[in-house]
Amino acid sequence: MPGITGPSDYSQEPTRHPCLQINAKASSSLEPFNAEPPRSALVSSYVTPVELFYKRNHGPIPVVDDIERYCVDISGLIEAAKKVYMRDVRMLPKYNVTATLQCAGNRRTAMSKTRQVRGVGWDVSAIGNAVWGGAKLADVLELVGIPKLTSSTQSGGKHVEFVSIDKCKEENGGPYKASIPLSQATNPEADVLLAYEMNGEPLNRDHGYPLRVIVPGVIGARSVKWLDSINIISEECQGFFMQKDYKMFPPSVDWGNIDWNTRKPQMDFPVQSVICSLEDVQSIKPGKVTISGYAVAGGGRGIERVDVSIDGGKTWMEATRIQKTGVPYVADHISSDKWAWVLFEVTVDVTHSTEIVAKAVDSAANVQPEKVQDIWNLRGILNTSWHRVHVRVGHSNM
Repeated sequence: MPGITGPSDYSQEPTRHPCLQINAKASSSLEPFNAEPPRSALVSSYVTPVELFYKRNHGPIPVVDDIERYCVDISGLIEAAKKVYMRDVRMLPKYNVTATLQCAGNRRTAMSKTRQVRGVGWDVSAIGNAVWGGAKLADVLELVGIPKLTSSTQSGGKHVEFVSIDKCKEENGGPYKASIPLSQATNPEADVLLAYEMNGEPLNRDHGYPLRVIVPGVIGARSVKWLDSINIISEECQGFFMQKDYKMFPPSVDWGNIDWNTRKPQMDFPVQSVICSLEDVQSIKPGKVTISGYAVAGGGRGIERVDVSIDGGKTWMEATRIQKTGVPYVADHISSDKWAWVLFEVTVDVTHSTEIVAKAVDSAANVQPEKVQDIWNLRGILNTSWHRVHVRVGHSNM
């Protein structure tokens, strides 16, 4: 594409924060770059700093050489195709949407301890919350004659496919791509963005500069970075990551009997919570301990409650929930960021070694499953089981 290229090697990668934990599908290869911050960094602020936001890539990071020439081709089942340049996007009303992105493989490492799975070995920090700035996709699609709240074009287009500059081996060297329903794309209340800013600054290269899609409340795989083109199509995208990955299978399915066609592509992510103030196994002194972490639900559902147990789940106490400083959090209230996580906190008295557990309940009364074994799946996605950490209480100086 004019103005932007996808390199064939990793010689032009951007610099990254040294605290990021680099993850890989195989220990022999750290490319492409996939990394997450320490869990403790996530609860230091409601909005995740850009440099500490998890990085999920499928190939070398694209390079922009002429921003004025860069454009997005919009075509497919519409009356007339159109090239949309950055100046066109910036002329549309700008919206800031606070939204949490989470990789579907977040907490995969813990699921793999139950039974081996395939995929990048994420701990608990393949997630982040940011303020995304850009134009609503509903406004952009009006430029090609698609009205708001449209479920089908006159030519039969029912899905919006996003194609990246990013080339990946899973597509046999072709581009990364994904799609969402046209009804979602044209609904202003869904807040789907063509974003050019992150936390008030232009997107950096790792996060999709110059333009990316943000689909709030949906697994991160659908928020395509380095946007190349938008296609209006009749069926959902047939790309690898829609049809041969990121689908939720039962524990009975393995690589010998899998049939990808029996499951729909995963979209919304389920309710999730994680303790971030403690590692999986940690030594502490007896006494008061502050337990904090994040909780989030997909589909714009708020967090109704976060329960914490200091006896392995026998008894529970409710944690406080926080989003914006000075504004009381109420799930699904207009004052709350419906696409964003909440941070939770509770102070407890821990006198002996024990297992500390967290579970969240969303505004539709969905609750995290107790056991990871019950939701085990061969790709290791959507591990939303109760989050457990083990503390060892000692009386010596530590």
